[in-house]
Amino acid sequence: MSTSHVQIVMPSHVNGVNRLFGGQLIAWIDITAAVEARRHTGRHVVTAAVDNLVFLGPAFLDETVRLDAEVTWTGNTSLEVRVDSFAESLSGSERLINRAYLVFVALDEAGRPVPVTAFAPRTGEEQEEWRRAVERRKRRFAGNGL
Repeated sequence: MSTSHVQIVMPSHVNGVNRLFGGQLIAWIDITAAVEARRHTGRHVVTAAVDNLVFLGPAFLDETVRLDAEVTWTGNTSLEVRVDSFAESLSGSERLINRAYLVFVALDEAGRPVPVTAFAPRTGEEQEEWRRAVERRKRRFAGNGL
């Protein structure tokens, strides 16, 4: 399963040099990732961590931004989602502008963490993403003293 979100970069989304605000892209990333997490779990989710978010290039006024989200790892009550963001010009040329990894926790009706549906990586790429997700999780817990 995957989730995509598309936006046109409008004047309210840019800074003084007509580049997309990073914070606006982060908001779109969080929404797109949350939709993917909700679809996977069938539950409400909350963002628990943004493990990695790398700005690789800008998006400009009037370009189209497409965000593609996929689950990369599941634990007991949490899951990781990768979001790749692309900027597309009117000519159709496309470039990767951001890759982000977010962790969500699934919640029951009372707002308590609840087990998530397991994700089983099938392809070589999915297995490699899973391996990297496990490493990010180890670093996250080691860095927070948890």
